[in-house]
Amino acid sequence: MMQEGIRFFTDMAEKSPMGTQMNLARRLTAEAVGTALLLATVVGSGIMGERLAGGNVAIALLANTVATGAALVTLILTFGAISGAHFNPAVTLADASQGGLAWREVPSYIIAQIAGAFVGVALANLMFELPVFFASQHARHGASQLLSEFIATFGLLAVIWGCVRQRASAVPFAVGAYITAAYWFTASTSFANPAVTLARAASDTFAGIRPSDVPGFILAQLVGATVATVLFRWLVPSLPARAEAVIMPHHDQEEQV
Repeated sequence: MMQEGIRFFTDMAEKSPMGTQMNLARRLTAEAVGTALLLATVVGSGIMGERLAGGNVAIALLANTVATGAALVTLILTFGAISGAHFNPAVTLADASQGGLAWREVPSYIIAQIAGAFVGVALANLMFELPVFFASQHARHGASQLLSEFIATFGLLAVIWGCVRQRASAVPFAVGAYITAAYWFTASTSFANPAVTLARAASDTFAGIRPSDVPGFILAQLVGATVATVLFRWLVPSLPARAEAVIMPHHDQEEQV
């Protein structure tokens, strides 16, 4: 009886305006912190790999790949039940388009992701005694690079939508495995994330991207995510019913279990 009473008052608090704001604040914090740790991993492992590889770019890329794939799995498992662990504006927009996230929350999610991404890059640069931010000179341009980003992001959303339909619990591992593979089969090394792309322009290191190349990457990523979402909306008509569990179930759902 006491537990039912506590649950009643907890539910009432979550549904109140203040409770709703607190819940959103928790989710945005999870998105920001998770994205920051992801970028610290991507950029930091790139710097470490390049320094230790002795000029062998393949070894540096392998180190960068393994660290990123492993971090994605652990970070999604850590923050997924709180915010959905998007860490990616393309995923957030795709989720909202299918009703999994309220459109009014989308700008806040994207701002949190971008802010977290820049914090992560700053931390990585500082850990390796580099300037907090310094524009990358790493050129990534041309039709092949844009096609690579389209394919990388299309594949990412395809993996998410395909897995969430039957085995939502497998999504963290599927995403980590796909990005690990996509680092190697795409010419761009699979950024597949607008927030990641923007922030990596602020580090002139192994994982960087020249600022002038950023707009093309982001456009290709958004188009890839859109095409994958439209395709899976047709392949799986029940997709909107699964949208709230994209990546992982959101915090509200977990509290009701």
